[in-house]
Amino acid sequence: MKAATARQGGGRRDGCAWQPRPGRRPRPSAAAPRGPPGTVPPGAAVERGPLRHGSPWRRRGAAAMAEQEGNGEDGAVAEIEKKIIEAFEVFDHECNKTVDVREIGSIVRSLGCFPTEAELHELLAKVEEEEEPTGYVHLEKFLPVMTKVLLDRSYRPIPEDVLLHAFEALDENKCGYLTKDELVKHMTEEGEPFTEEEMEEMLSNGLDPETNTVHYRDYISMMIVEEPEDLPQ
Repeated sequence: MKAATARQGGGRRDGCAWQPRPGRRPRPSAAAPRGPPGTVPPGAAVERGPLRHGSPWRRRGAAAMAEQEGNGEDGAVAEIEKKIIEAFEVFDHECNKTVDVREIGSIVRSLGCFPTEAELHELLAKVEEEEEPTGYVHLEKFLPVMTKVLLDRSYRPIPEDVLLHAFEALDENKCGYLTKDELVKHMTEEGEPFTEEEMEEMLSNGLDPETNTVHYRDYISMMIVEEPEDLPQ
């Protein structure tokens, strides 16, 4: 009886049989072998710590890391949407979250995107009212479309060296500039022609009113747009 009780961790105290309280480990007997500090006695059960593979601690840490990465992407998207709204509001003269459809090209370019005329028409088809075009574009339709454009890095600007090579090809006399008439002729009659609005915008930015010429190296340096650093990769 004593042997059986000892095996169960019980014993007698003050003449009465007793059992260890639930959840408490019996004290090791004096006869139990002890090894050096930090070693596990033979036959003892080894408990795994809270950071074992698949433990709640590890799962919780992995979830926190995933949430942090997701928050980073959400923050980048929120910053992009903020920039789009700010650019849109510059042309929202009535302050009613709409802009004239003819201003969309300027808004898109102000955000560092330079679509061709055909690409701009495709973009307009996505943001205009499908059933009854009103000549105005609503922010709620423009925002998701333009956000995707920026996230996809669409309509990227032409590299500086490519632009310079193109202007040098037009500059037959190699004098470093084009006259207003030469530039207008090339841009409106050859290749994909500029619209009147695009031509006016180009001249307003690059034309020297005193000489009536466009020094294209200066114009290119002024028009080069750096890639945004806050877009998700």
